[in-house]
Amino acid sequence: QVQLVESGGGLVQAGDSLTLSCAASGGTFSTISMGWGWFRQAPGKEGEFVGGISRSGGLTSYADSVKGRFTISRDRAKNTVYLQMTSLKPEDTAVYYCAASVGYGVPRSVAGYDYWGQGTQVTVSS
Repeated sequence: QVQLVESGGGLVQAGDSLTLSCAASGGTFSTISMGWGWFRQAPGKEGEFVGGISRSGGLTSYADSVKGRFTISRDRAKNTVYLQMTSLKPEDTAVYYCAASVGYGVPRSVAGYDYWGQGTQVTVSS
């Protein structure tokens, strides 16, 4: 069973930067052959897709709300994917979840992902 563990969340001020990490372990297949996504859920709101990267790493996709501010990258050797967040805004406050997909492309819905982390809180103060 693949396990995903997020880290790096915290309390920051508006305009600050923060990088989240998601480390993968376990599974009967190589975790480096999976695509990755980040989702977030703010209190009282539905979860939303933040961004993702394909299995090959050749495709990335971002929500309009974070495009140009957030960047997804991966370290295959470490089985870790990162979400670099810059110019953070109070509306970025949410619990951030990473997810892994055995499929192709960059799914933008939760249904496209097979494994999920437990989430990490990001709070941006104004």
